Amino acid sequence: MPKLQQALPMPRKFSLVAACSEGRTELTAFDRALLKAGVGNVNLLKVSSILPPNARFSESLDIRPGSLLPIAYGYMTSPRAGEMIAASVGIGISSEENYGVIMEFSGSCSKDEALERVADMVREAFEVRGLPLKNLMVKGVEHRVEKIGCVFAAVPMWY
Repeated sequence: MPKLQQALPMPRKFSLVAACSEGRTELTAFDRALLKAGVGNVNLLKVSSILPPNARFSESLDIRPGSLLPIAYGYMTSPRAGEMIAASVGIGISSEENYGVIMEFSGSCSKDEALERVADMVREAFEVRGLPLKNLMVKGVEHRVEKIGCVFAAVPMWY
C-alpha cells in the first residue's frame, strides 16, 4: 500500500487571539480587528476543527507578511449602534489522543456568554468522539458597536 503524503506541512505551533474594532464599513472593521489580533498582514486559510497532533501553544507567532496562515476563526460584524457582539474560540486536547478540537462562536451576546458557549461546544465535540478532555483553552472578546463594529477570535497555527 502506498504511503500517504501530506499536501501541506502540519503546523507545529498555535496561539489564541481575539480583538475588536470599528470601521467605516464592515470590511474595514474586520480588517482592523485582524490587525489588532496580529493576523492582518497575512493571507488567512480558514480551516475547520482539528488542531494538528503535537502542536504546542505559543503566546505569539512570528509570521512574515503575505504568508499563507492556517487559521480557525469566528467573527461578527454589525452596523447596529449599541449592539453588544462577541466572538470566541476554544481548543480541547485529549489525554489519550494527541490531536485537539477547535470550536468557534460569534453572536449578539457578552464575552462571558460567548466563552461559555464555545467551551460547551468543545466538551460536546469530545463526547461525540468518546475522548476524555484533558485541557480546555478559551479566548474571546466583546464589543459595544458605535457605528460599524467587528469582533474576531481565532486559533492561528504556524510551523
